[in-house]
Amino acid sequence: MEHISNLVKAQVLNDALPYIQRYHDKVVVVKYGGNAMTSPELKDAVMSDIVLLSLVGIRVVLVHGGGPEISEMLKRVGIESRFVGGLRYTDAETAEIVRMVLAGKVNKELVSLLEQAGGTALGLCGSDGRMISVKKMESSEDLGFVGEITDVSVKPIADALEKGYIPVVATIATDEAGQVYNINADTAAARIAAALGAENLILMTDIKGLLADKNDESTLIPEVNVSDVPFLKKQGIISGGMIPKIDCCVEAVRRGVSKTCIIDGRLAHSILIEILSNEGVGTLFH
Repeated sequence: MEHISNLVKAQVLNDALPYIQRYHDKVVVVKYGGNAMTSPELKDAVMSDIVLLSLVGIRVVLVHGGGPEISEMLKRVGIESRFVGGLRYTDAETAEIVRMVLAGKVNKELVSLLEQAGGTALGLCGSDGRMISVKKMESSEDLGFVGEITDVSVKPIADALEKGYIPVVATIATDEAGQVYNINADTAAARIAAALGAENLILMTDIKGLLADKNDESTLIPEVNVSDVPFLKKQGIISGGMIPKIDCCVEAVRRGVSKTCIIDGRLAHSILIEILSNEGVGTLFH
């Protein structure tokens, strides 16, 4: 049996070789969130995937949110979580907690997990090196300190990649007056991927991808041309919480990212399957 398993291992590595060559020295931005962030087994799989990709010469940038941890901390200090159109209402006190949880707790935990998996990681946030410039997001209903990105400077990320680190980016930023803003992690990942000229932007979600029938996982749409997105919205195939995610994918492609994928973060090693195989595991936008 051992002989067969070693043969299989060799075959797997051989099959992965063309993909490793294709992505060598290219940038891949992974937006990490959802179930893959809360399940210990999935978390370990994501960390080992990222370290493996980094070790074979792929420049991986991990961008993360941390919604459940923020909600938990707000509950602990007696602040009720309130959402307006899918975005967290963020008053001044909530903004400080968001900074503490994302840039402190979650970011440093991820750095530590990547180091434990054999990688070399560096924690950053949108305020570092003026990476993300923000203004208050305008919307029909006041969202408080939810930021709209006005500019992205990826020099801190590029410098970290150049020195061989895996940059781990928390999506908060401060304005010129020092006010903390909460930023949507999908949007931040799309803008960072575009500014880095990334080969691929991968959004990890708690669904299989874009489904023709949202109640039937067998109706996965494997590929979407970004020009078809308005039609898919009109048909109601892209609706609800998928709209902002897919808008991020479209924006990233329009800004020069070669391709973007929405993948199922509930599936162990989904990042490896997406990058190192022909199958892919979600919906590809190009």
